[in-house]
Amino acid sequence: MRFHATRFHDAWLIDPEPVEDERGSFARTFCAIEFSARGLETGFVQHSVSSSRTRGTLRGMHFQRAPHEEVKIVTCLKGAIWDVIIDLRPQSPSFRQWQGFELTAANRRRLYIPKGFAHGQQTLCDDTEVGYLISEFYAPDASDGVRYDDPAFAIEWPLPVAAISAKDRNWPDFTTAG
Repeated sequence: MRFHATRFHDAWLIDPEPVEDERGSFARTFCAIEFSARGLETGFVQHSVSSSRTRGTLRGMHFQRAPHEEVKIVTCLKGAIWDVIIDLRPQSPSFRQWQGFELTAANRRRLYIPKGFAHGQQTLCDDTEVGYLISEFYAPDASDGVRYDDPAFAIEWPLPVAAISAKDRNWPDFTTAG
């Protein structure tokens, strides 16, 4: 695996290194030794999958409040997404900054999202599936979010929003969130 730095010192874009032959390819997508060597989470208690029917579907921006904050590793299993993270750690030099990444089934990239970040994505094509490794069990009472169009972040989404849940559309402004 190749680990690429993002604008956030503890979030990583990860490329598998496939070995190919006449049958196809094989690649590791997770290795506890390589993750641990970088001080990254190696214990994941949930694996979830989302599917979206329509190009332009937006999910996010989600996070869990302490003490249930979670690390996620996100990968696009089918189709393509614009994956976005926002640093919500008040003590961080990158507080309130966001960055987006194109994850596709073809590029096989993964995004390692540390605790303290909001996460969301927009589908770039129809019939998209996304997989998540998650370090903490889902805690409904700790579930929170910020609006995808909150002016505090000014996220630049690549497409008009074609579908979004009422919950995601109605998160409060960041200054009143949490």
